[in-house]
Amino acid sequence: MKKEDKAIIIANIGDQLKNYSCVYLTQTAGLNAEKTSALRRACFTGDIKMLCVKNTLLKAAFEASDVDYSGLYDLLHGETTLMLSNTGNAPAKLIKKFRDKTDTLPMLKGAFVEETVYVGEEQLETLANIKSKNELIGDVIGLLQSPAKNVISALQSGGNKLHGILETLSNK
Repeated sequence: MKKEDKAIIIANIGDQLKNYSCVYLTQTAGLNAEKTSALRRACFTGDIKMLCVKNTLLKAAFEASDVDYSGLYDLLHGETTLMLSNTGNAPAKLIKKFRDKTDTLPMLKGAFVEETVYVGEEQLETLANIKSKNELIGDVIGLLQSPAKNVISALQSGGNKLHGILETLSNK
């Protein structure tokens, strides 16, 4: 491959990295064509970008990026498939769901989520349980609404009791 071609590919990978906040490095070697195609379809429907890249070109794109991906450099060996997403837990959930249908592939090498590096297969459960930004916002809104709902509920139930007592007294 010519040096100019490599520079173009590195720039393309760098552009993809800029567009996504979460980077997952996985190993998909061993999947047959049918399972690989199913994984690509699942990634597409889950709004996850899946790229098969050469490790040297990916490392060069990491180094050229403004973000510090140095914690992932040691993972760039063997076959590497890049999964990019703006939702931190989406690729982890997809990998777990896909594994239910297949064997143990794809395997998680590591991930860069919310400026934190996760290394190793054992981090998959942790990554799948990370709440996304929208889920956290929903939890905060629910917590803020809860006391107001309790007060309104107490006032309404107290009003019904008071009304019942007054009605009983007026009947006597």
